[in-house]
Amino acid sequence: MSSLFKFTDNNYQQNADLLIQNGIAVWDVLKTCFRTGSLDSDIDNSTIVTNDFQQFFTHHPDISRVFFNGAKAESVYLKHVLPGLEGTAARLQLQRLPSTSPAHASMSLEQKKSAWRVILIE
Repeated sequence: MSSLFKFTDNNYQQNADLLIQNGIAVWDVLKTCFRTGSLDSDIDNSTIVTNDFQQFFTHHPDISRVFFNGAKAESVYLKHVLPGLEGTAARLQLQRLPSTSPAHASMSLEQKKSAWRVILIE
């Protein structure tokens, strides 16, 4: 996000405000989980608790697209969130983007930035 929106400093609130001004919401699919390490593959699937997306989408009805930061976020959403969604929330456009994690090294930073530019297109 900092690269796409050219954040000039590490001021969290200013950066969050800039994302909001550009119609971008950032929210993790997982509310809680247990994992033994820092990789997504370390997540114990039996401990997954997702955020309340139905309530989030109800309070933010102008959301039209959901982008995922990698395959794990997308798979958890499809399995644990999407089946419980109702109304327009269940029909939002979904798209997986390459993980921004340094562990996802099959793509260069420039390739990742290029793929992520899709969030700027309305």
